[in-house]
Amino acid sequence: MILLRRCFRRPPSALRRLLGGTAVLIVASMVAGAQQPRHPTGIRLADLTWVQAEKLLDSSTVIVIPLGAESKEHGPQLRLKNDFLLATYFADRVLQASNIVLAPTINYSFYPSFVEYPGSTSLRLETARDMVVDICRSLARFGPRRCYILNTGVSTVRALKPAQDSLAASGIVMRFTNGGRRTSATEDSLRQQPGGTHADEFETSELLYMYPEFVDMTKAARDYHPGVGGLTRDSLVAVRDGKTFSRTGIFGDATLATREKGRRVVEAHVLDLLEEIEALRKLPIP
Repeated sequence: MILLRRCFRRPPSALRRLLGGTAVLIVASMVAGAQQPRHPTGIRLADLTWVQAEKLLDSSTVIVIPLGAESKEHGPQLRLKNDFLLATYFADRVLQASNIVLAPTINYSFYPSFVEYPGSTSLRLETARDMVVDICRSLARFGPRRCYILNTGVSTVRALKPAQDSLAASGIVMRFTNGGRRTSATEDSLRQQPGGTHADEFETSELLYMYPEFVDMTKAARDYHPGVGGLTRDSLVAVRDGKTFSRTGIFGDATLATREKGRRVVEAHVLDLLEEIEALRKLPIP
C-alpha cells in the first residue's frame, strides 16, 4: 500500500511509464474497493487548456468517451438520469485506475424503446451514430487514434457498430462496452428475477451501491412481461404491435435489488472495462 500511495503521488508522465499494459489491471484490482483515490491515473480532458491538451494528445493516447442517457425513464424507483449516473461512476473508476484521457460524457443517444414514458428522449439512429463518429474524428486530428466508448445502453449498440465501421475506414480504432465476461458471470450467479434488462434487479442494485440517494425502493416493482419489442404502457398496443407491456417502465423485478448484489456486479464490471481498455491500447492502427 505504501508503494501504491507513492505511485498515485507521481505526475502523469511518470505514471504513464509505470502503469502500462497489465500493470494497470493489477493496480485496479488492488484499489477495486477504494472508489475515489486522491490522485487519478488518467486525465480529464475538460479540465485542461488547449495548450495542455496539445502536449498530451498523441498517437499513444487512449480516449475514453462515456455514453449515458440523462433523460430516459427507469421505472418509478430510479431517476431519468440513471444511465448518466452509471456513465459518470464508471468513468470516474476508470479515470482512477487507467492511463487514459477521459472526454466529456455523451448524454443523448438512440433509445427508441422508451419514448412512450414522459421525459424520455431518443435521437435518430443516424444522428447517434454520426455524433460518435464526429467526436472521435475531431479528437483524432490531434493524434489519438484509439477511442473507447464507455457504453451504458443496449439499443445504443445499433448506433455504435456502424460508427465503429466508419471510424475504421478513417484509420481510427473504436471499441465499446457491450457486456463483459466477469459482469455476465456475476449476474448469472446472483440472478433471481425470471428475466429482464431494464430498471430491473441488477440496474437497481447497481444504483443502490453507487448512488443510494437516487433510489426509492418503496416504489420498486416486479413488472416482467416477456416480449421482443420496445416497452409500451398500453396492453392493447402490446398485442397489436408486438411490443412489451410495462405499466411501470420496469422490465424485470426491481424488488429483488440489494446493495450487495450491486457491489459485486459493479466491481466485476470495472475490471471488465479496464481489461477492454488495455486490450484496445495494444491494437494496431488500421
